[in-house]
Amino acid sequence: MQKLDPKTDGASPDVVEDNIETMRELFPDAFTEGSDPGGPRWKVDFDVLRELLGDQIEQRDERYGLTWHGKANARRIAQTPSTGTLRPCPEKSVDWDETENLFIEGDNLEVLKLLQKPYHKQVKMIYIDPPYNTGGDFIYPDRYKDNVSTYLEYTGQVDDKGNAFAANPEASGRYHTNWLTMMLPRLKLARTLLKNDGVIAISIDDTEVHNLIAMCNEVFGEENHIATVVWQKRYVSNVTAKWLSDMHDFIVIYGKSAESVYVNKWPKSETQLGAYRNPDNDPRGSWRPQDLSASRPYRAGQFTITGPTGRTFDPPPNRYWRCNKEQFDRWDQDGRIWWGINKDARPMLKAFLSESDGGTTPHTWWDYSFAGHNKEATLHLKQLFGGDSPFDTPKPVKLMEKLLELFCGGNDLILDFFAGSAPMAEAVLKSNAERSMHNRFMMVQLPERISRNDYGDIASIARKRIALAADKYRSGSKEGDHGELEGGDFGFRSFKLDSSNIVPWDPERRDIAQSLFESVDNIKMGRSEQEVLYELLLKYGLDLTVAVEERQIAGRSVYVVGGGALIACLDDRIDLDVVQAIAKLKYDLAPEIVRVVFKDAGFPDDVVKTNTVQILQQAGIDDVRSL
Repeated sequence: MQKLDPKTDGASPDVVEDNIETMRELFPDAFTEGSDPGGPRWKVDFDVLRELLGDQIEQRDERYGLTWHGKANARRIAQTPSTGTLRPCPEKSVDWDETENLFIEGDNLEVLKLLQKPYHKQVKMIYIDPPYNTGGDFIYPDRYKDNVSTYLEYTGQVDDKGNAFAANPEASGRYHTNWLTMMLPRLKLARTLLKNDGVIAISIDDTEVHNLIAMCNEVFGEENHIATVVWQKRYVSNVTAKWLSDMHDFIVIYGKSAESVYVNKWPKSETQLGAYRNPDNDPRGSWRPQDLSASRPYRAGQFTITGPTGRTFDPPPNRYWRCNKEQFDRWDQDGRIWWGINKDARPMLKAFLSESDGGTTPHTWWDYSFAGHNKEATLHLKQLFGGDSPFDTPKPVKLMEKLLELFCGGNDLILDFFAGSAPMAEAVLKSNAERSMHNRFMMVQLPERISRNDYGDIASIARKRIALAADKYRSGSKEGDHGELEGGDFGFRSFKLDSSNIVPWDPERRDIAQSLFESVDNIKMGRSEQEVLYELLLKYGLDLTVAVEERQIAGRSVYVVGGGALIACLDDRIDLDVVQAIAKLKYDLAPEIVRVVFKDAGFPDDVVKTNTVQILQQAGIDDVRSL
């Protein structure tokens, strides 16, 4: 029986090893086997790599790009695996057993690392509203090592030293670099979670928009820039503005692969639909006239048209007909040319509503009447909470809905790892209810304290907001007037970031004697079987909302995950009766892949452990491990 290896199974994916393996597939000649015992298996021969790449290597000291002091460390932070885990919090959840939505409380850098296996290339849209770096914004102090421990200290979960969240004052000599160092590793990790046709949309203001675009060009590729939207966040000027009143924010949008991104059309407005009429009672229905001329030079478009009354028409000066003579004649014979009521007007092409795609091409100017504004968002929160707004700078749900409409279908996963008060989660619930969709959300938010003691922290506000919104859209509302969506998902599973449940995976081992004593049972004191089980889901790359069934087999609790993709028995008393029963599950469930995990301290002796492996192998189960 193989024990779960702390180096490979105890942490999130090793990005460096993945990068090396990818490069080795492309350039096998540039790699040699490592000679250091316990060191990396492969090492790069950069001289050979330079020869293989030829003239494509940049060797000049001066080059175009975004750089700052601390950038190399930011890259290393992104590549350092996390040794944390996500502990389930059913008591802070809604509809735990049925929902496919997620809310995760914790430092988003560590959470993004932990999500790499289960959600690699699974996310259709990422929306984030990161700190704008306006002087007092919190910038989390990432550490190259032991970031989980740093997070627990700063959130007061480890000690009582009163560690406060760090702000980034404008007077700081590292004002921009702190923000850049915070953003880079998160964007790099976010990219790997996107599907090939996925997009990331980032809200930002003037302070860092130039740096953000430069950074995204580096992380996602300049060719994958979809658009930069200008959103009118205010509808009246700020009379106290020092110079000009700030009326807008930006939403910077990049695709994982721009060529694969599909942008949904906007529905036609009432004004646009009003342009379609049917004055000639065409059986194909309403139509609107389109100009037949175009500005693009087109030699075949230089001809004279003769109308039904004999009147002739040439293209306007410096313009051309948008078709050749043969195409025009086909349109005319098919009744697609409009000559006016008296048949002597300049010809127009009839564009039928029934033949249109029903939408219009989206654009980058979103005014407040179209996508909402800040005051609207604050008033909405006050109404939802039944009192004062618990959050100072919420984004309007309408703005989130517009992004969903542009990039998401009906069965997509949407991630927001700067969730704030979770307007995106509410937008998903609202659009699902009103449009009969089944998109699901994954929110990540730091439990940052706020001045309002009655609400605790931002993560608590977000959870309450989602629960209140779920009640509203589940039962119907005057605002939406949509009624109840039968079978809709209005819940969420809540998790929180913490150190690993498994003692050997915990880097904080200062007392060696105590560590050896605890290794007899290497599950941390106070951690439940359910918490260990969900850590296994992360390590094996299984969705955190996958179906988990607890069965009582031979007097022991056995967890069947994903219809048998993972079977775990974490009991302290493992005998061959329960092993035989697990082997039978393989035949009953017939999963494509099955893995079995036991608690190592649960075996009474090595004989039972050896027989366990043999019994399960005879049943066709080769992946058997203990922890």
